[in-house]
Amino acid sequence: MNFKNHIIIRFSLILSLVLLTSFSFAQTPNWQGAQWIWQQDEGPSNTWMSFRKTININEVPNKVEAFISVDSKFWLWINGEMVLFEGGLSRGPSQAGSWDRKNKITPANSWYETVNIQPYLKKGENTIAILVWYWGRETHKGTHIDSKKGGLLFSANIGKQKLVSDASWKAKQHPAYDNTIPPASDAVVQYCVKFDAQKAMNDWSDKAWYTSGFLDKNWPKAIEKGVAGTAPWYNLEPNIVPHLINHGLQDYANSPDLKLPYISKGETIKCKLPFNKQITPYLEIEAKAGDTIFITTDNRLNRINATYITKEGTQSFESFSWMNGHEVRYTIPKGVKVKALKYRWMTVGEMAGTFEVDDAFYNRLWSMGNNTLFVCARDNFMDCPDRERALWIGDVADQTGYIFYSMDNAGRQLLKKAILQTLAFNENGVIGALGPLRVRELVAQSLQFIAQCVWPYYLNTGDKETLAKVYPYMYNYLALFPMKENGLPEYRKGKSPDAWDWVDWGVKNTIDSEPIQAAFYYLALEEAKKMAEVLGKEEDIKWYANRMQTMKPAFDKAYWKNGFYSSNPESLKDDRANAIAIVSGIAKPEYYNQIVDNVLIPNRFSSPHFEWIAEEAMCMAGKHKESLQRMKDQYQSQVDKKEMTTLYEMFPNGGSYNHAWNAPNTILSKYIAGVVPTKVAWSEYEIMPKLMHIKSLKETIPTVKGEINVDLKVNESSFYINLVSPENTVAHVGIPKNAKEIKEVWLNEQLVWKDGKTIKDTKNFEYNQESIDYLKFKVHSGNWNIRAVYK
Repeated sequence: MNFKNHIIIRFSLILSLVLLTSFSFAQTPNWQGAQWIWQQDEGPSNTWMSFRKTININEVPNKVEAFISVDSKFWLWINGEMVLFEGGLSRGPSQAGSWDRKNKITPANSWYETVNIQPYLKKGENTIAILVWYWGRETHKGTHIDSKKGGLLFSANIGKQKLVSDASWKAKQHPAYDNTIPPASDAVVQYCVKFDAQKAMNDWSDKAWYTSGFLDKNWPKAIEKGVAGTAPWYNLEPNIVPHLINHGLQDYANSPDLKLPYISKGETIKCKLPFNKQITPYLEIEAKAGDTIFITTDNRLNRINATYITKEGTQSFESFSWMNGHEVRYTIPKGVKVKALKYRWMTVGEMAGTFEVDDAFYNRLWSMGNNTLFVCARDNFMDCPDRERALWIGDVADQTGYIFYSMDNAGRQLLKKAILQTLAFNENGVIGALGPLRVRELVAQSLQFIAQCVWPYYLNTGDKETLAKVYPYMYNYLALFPMKENGLPEYRKGKSPDAWDWVDWGVKNTIDSEPIQAAFYYLALEEAKKMAEVLGKEEDIKWYANRMQTMKPAFDKAYWKNGFYSSNPESLKDDRANAIAIVSGIAKPEYYNQIVDNVLIPNRFSSPHFEWIAEEAMCMAGKHKESLQRMKDQYQSQVDKKEMTTLYEMFPNGGSYNHAWNAPNTILSKYIAGVVPTKVAWSEYEIMPKLMHIKSLKETIPTVKGEINVDLKVNESSFYINLVSPENTVAHVGIPKNAKEIKEVWLNEQLVWKDGKTIKDTKNFEYNQESIDYLKFKVHSGNWNIRAVYK
């Protein structure tokens, strides 16, 4: 079989796999009898549709799960009590048909949510109420695929009773929401909110439309649009990411200063958030009818805001289209009595990871990075939460480095979704850096995605099933690069019609693209080879190894000149090219010091997208002190801005002020704390700290095995480590010598090692080896207090 036919056959098989099975993570629920329902119209766009169903329940069983799918978002109440605040996802989990670039048609399946509704049900009469927000649009940088029809699909088995969406439900477009307002921007798919409380749906007794006993007899019946599997919603696929965590309504950080309640003088009230968050703003007021309240945030790129038109009397309002910022600004007309101003914070999982050192700069920087990660995660990981909310895979690769130090299972599942969704939409083997509405190739990001996103996901989770699904795409993409006679791959500018030959922002006219792409390609080969080894792909292993073996000397011959790597040493002395040469492994270790001294210390051309790679290269070269100094120099101006809690898109500032590709946390966690997995799914990991000037460090790492808690302290005479290691793990702990000799090691107040000899054997703690920098011990799961005494 020739190579070309081999690739075509492999690609065809994988495309069939995607179309037939795609994201088959769980057994599909029984949708029998359920109909997609809506009003007579297919939309229109930006429609808020209200649904009600009243049923009588004979007995409430111990378990009741409802399966719900919508285009695009929903809020669920049962008997007037909020069950789920914001369900649903941007559409497009996988392809349901062929890509049609000419007509811009990308059919897509639909997500469904599984919601436990048992605690909210009661014997007798129950009212189910669902508010569905249909966006009805797409954007050129979005990850949402519009079905072009608003819809709700519902199914639940309540004991022997079957509850499904059908024409027996009541459905009414919510008249208080103005759906004639223009889109927030051409890049953000979500709309702003304009709500007229005078049109709110309360009955004669002032009961809200979603409560029990509300009189809905004049509401029209829902219109059935088709059964599950019907176009344009196609197949139903489970949302693998846990529901957003609803932290409830909270007071603003400066609430005491607002002196609520008060009578507005017509000014704008600035309500401060503890840090940059994704929020929905809330108010309680007393007003006359027809006053207009405007709500927005301090985000200069903000495109989402809310307009509220008052009714007569006491009232409350919460805008469901989320926004973000450091402060929420309410412009309230004169004479309105303001009783409460609050916000609701929603997150993908909990902020499970922590990091604390005795240096205020790095403490704050890690916190700012952590906040940036969380504000850039919701339906998907995004580059920023205001300008685009787009799934750029290079940004996701940057985020991947610290997801595993910051986020719990929800973050890991969102990363899995990003990987699968990216690879479900491809064209002729091309992995697009932005999708799914267009497979836009940015070659460096596609290669980075393979190397710094897919393999780390498997290493940290052990999810072999997902690795097996996505691996063929890695191979097929890497096979698109023909090799030149000089032993290097041909430089690829991208083959999609809207491909972008982009590598990084940063200082203009300094980017050395050719060696960067070659090094990224080498790294992608290296990590794809590891995938092939896990999956037993012997032929592929040889193919990767042969290319790598050819590339390494060719890279030196082509680019190593004057003590650094460059395609043109007279004009290009690029920190990015030299950093990725080290990180990829294509650079010779004996060159590391020259690279650091000649390029990485003096030159600061990178944007934050590449900065962490430069810092990682310095750590890999053993220059941890210099890496920390570079990090401080690059981020000092941002850390000094006390009003800021997230990190900018550019250095020293610029673009969005909460951009996902800032990853100093990766360096601080992986190289300074020195905590990294060494075997799949953290079954084994190492703690090899390089504290430099730092005297104390605490970190919590939320792994798939459970939380790892590390507490380090060092002084002139001793080194201490308190370690909590979860079940089914082995930790390789390095006690740093700090240019001294270690006299004794104590474990839980018992002497276990002295003057080079083991004093007390224990099956859970044993001497491993000694290196120039560390005395190493092997530690099994448990709680350990280790103290080393220096001579």
